Parts: sequence; structure tokens; C-alpha cells
Amino acid sequence: MQIRLAIAVLCATALGLQACSGAGSSPSATIPAAAIAGHVPVGNYIKHVVVIIQENRSFSNFFAGYPGAQDAPMYGYQYNPMTKQRVKVPLTPHTFAGQDFDHTWLPAIADYDNGKMDGFPPETYGYVNRGLVKPLWAMAGQYVLADHMYPDEFGSSFTAHISLVAATVNLTPDNGPNPTAEVNLPTSAWRCNAIPGTKTSILTPGDGDVPVTSVVHANAGPFPCFTQFNTMAQVLDQHDLSWKWYNAPLGTPYLRWDPFDAIKYVWDGPDELRNIIQPQQQVIYDARAGQLPAVSWVTPDWQDSDHTGNNSDTGPSWVAAVVNSIGQSPEWNSTAIFIVWDDWGGWYDGSAPPVKDFTGLGERVPFLVVSPYAKKGYVSHTVYEFSSTLKFMESTFNLPAIGPPSFGYTDTRAANLLDCFDFTQKPRRYIKIPARYPVSHFLHEKPSYHIPDEV
Repeated sequence: MQIRLAIAVLCATALGLQACSGAGSSPSATIPAAAIAGHVPVGNYIKHVVVIIQENRSFSNFFAGYPGAQDAPMYGYQYNPMTKQRVKVPLTPHTFAGQDFDHTWLPAIADYDNGKMDGFPPETYGYVNRGLVKPLWAMAGQYVLADHMYPDEFGSSFTAHISLVAATVNLTPDNGPNPTAEVNLPTSAWRCNAIPGTKTSILTPGDGDVPVTSVVHANAGPFPCFTQFNTMAQVLDQHDLSWKWYNAPLGTPYLRWDPFDAIKYVWDGPDELRNIIQPQQQVIYDARAGQLPAVSWVTPDWQDSDHTGNNSDTGPSWVAAVVNSIGQSPEWNSTAIFIVWDDWGGWYDGSAPPVKDFTGLGERVPFLVVSPYAKKGYVSHTVYEFSSTLKFMESTFNLPAIGPPSFGYTDTRAANLLDCFDFTQKPRRYIKIPARYPVSHFLHEKPSYHIPDEV
């Protein structure tokens, strides 16, 4: 068997609404018959795709008990090594205060426990009080909640973010050994101007090419300025389509927190100054001015992320601020907004991810779709992975796949997100999402200069 590699972060310790199936309005006479027949020319309706990336929450941690959601009860199961029995455990309510949990490769595999989903630490069996995530539940009730979205692989933020722009973290540029990788250092080191000699850590498949037998090799990978795979940046540039990655400033122009920070094509090219945007609030101004690019990725400041350990409850309101700004902008009628959490953050979730290859899929995370063409109050049970967002971009803008499946790219295999849309309906009028913190709070907020996730 050929050796294939995948990057995996190593921990220092090693260790309320009823879903309905469609929109409320009847098909418009102006909608082409092709759309009604299911052959949807998505680009006729969608001109802007926005991906808002939040931090470190499992689906059950935010949406346990949501009406119509599958595999999301108010309890879970935990394996007791003393009695060798699985015990039913109620999920307990939490606020946004509390400790962070290890959410790297090895804890993910332990939580997974060969698909039994009962290896989580006791303190992770919890959900955030619904009053604190009210904006997110409101979005789900007005638009779409997908209850089977999984990261492309087990592990934490770095590979997740690369998957969201590249559909792979394959470190082999030919059809030989297929690596994917993640850096065994704080996020501040995941960049092309890392300290010389910085190494990534890699993952190799074990017996049967299933994640539980994969093996992590610390500091055995290449320098984190990758040339081994393409990204959506190349594809969009080649087709003269605009894109931006909006992120928070970290106090120096040489330190960012985005996957393109580790992509040589962007780092050493014109996209570095043209398309990497700071501060993250600029997306609100661009939306208001009707100047959103074709594709946007948006990440919050640390203080507005949902990362456990920052003890802030502003994350849901930050998402609402961006969504409301787009919804009340000239861009609304031609925009699809996807809201995703980059990894499970160590929190319990009972949905066993499908095994696609030796890297994952990883633990389930929340996923929301907001658009004038999104089905109202719909819960999608389709199995999605992070590269599904890229698949949707490709179908919207008539783009080729980023790369072939034989080289490790997953956008070809991923389910498209079209199940979440009804293009036979007239674009729905935007209804503002209520939130505790208004948009003005975020526009006047001083940056924290804190990296949103260290792993």
C-alpha cells in the first residue's frame, strides 16, 4: 500500500421550531422551466457567496433539541471504563464562560470511539443556554439548518480552514502518496514567514485506511508555505472572479490568521494585498455599499468568536451583525450566506461522522444557510462536508473542480448545497435577526489582537 499523509495537530499532552420542506411562495411565472425541473442555473440568482466561519462548537452544543433535527437529543452516551458500560448522560446547560477543551486529532479520535461517540470527557456533555444562541435559532427558523455537516477531517482549525478554501490539504502534487497536514505549533506559526526550520506534523493511514488507525508523526512534514495543492483562490483568479478573506488584525501586518497565510500562491502574489482584508468589520461596510465580491470568507475577532475560553457571549450577535448588514443591503437578493463552525471544540455530539477516508470526516458542527432563496424553516438532513461550500461556488459560477479526486480533492465527491434552496420562489424580503449586541457594538469595538484559535 502506498503511504499517504495527512496533517494533524498534535496536543502537547498527546492527548424551537417545526421544520418544513419548502418555501411559502408559489413559483413565479418568470422563473425558467429549467429551475422548476431541478436543473437550476444557480448563477442566474446568486452573484455573491459569503462563508462566515465561527469557532469550536458541535451541533449538539448549539442545537440539541431543535425541532426536526436528527441525532440531537438532550442526552448522550458515555463509556465508563470501570464498568465497561455505556451510560446515558443528560446534557447540561452552559453559558459561554468556561474552560477550553483539547480539540486536536487524538482527542477527536478518542471522542469518536470507533463510531460509538461515547468517548467524550464528562464536562463536554453540555449545550449553550438557548437564550444565548437566540440569533442562531432565529436564523434556523427563518432559513435553513443543516444537521449533518462535518469537517473534511478530524482535528482542529488549521486543516478545517484550509479545507474551506482548497477541499484538500494534500501535500503531494502528483498522483503518488497523498498527504494532508497540520502544524504542531500555535496558529501564529502557521504562515509562510514562519521561523525557518518550522515543520508540520503529518498523518499516515493505518490498517484499512480508517481514521482510528491513522498515525500522527510530529514535525515530519514540510515548511508551512504550501505549494502542493491548488485553492479556490487560483480558480477564482483564473476566471476573473473577485474574492476576499476578511479577518481581524493581530497587531502587525506580518501576522494574520487565515489559511492563505500558509499558501505561497497568495502570500507571494498580488492577492496578498488585494484580497486579504483587515479589519473584519470591513465586510459590513462593503455590504452596505453594495461592494461584496463574488466570494467572501469572514472570520471574527477572538472576542467575538464562539471559542470556549474567551468567556464572551458576543459570537451569535457578531454573526447576526454580518447577516443583518447583508440582508439590509443592495446585495441581499443575489446572495447566499453559509455559517459554519470550524471544528467541534471538544464538545459532545452523538452523530457518528461517515468515514470517507483515513482523515475523516470529523465531528459534526452546526451549519446555517441564509438567502432570499433559502427554504423557510427547513432542516436539511443531507450529509455535507466543508468542501460542499466550494461545490456550491463551482456550480454557481460555472467553475471547474479545484483538482481531481485522485490527488485528494474532495469537492467533486461532496454533496452540493442545492437541497437548501428553492429557486422557484421569489426572493424573500429580509427580516432582521434580533440580537443582544447591535451592529454598532462591533463597528466601534477595539481589536483584541488575540489569535482566534491557537490550534
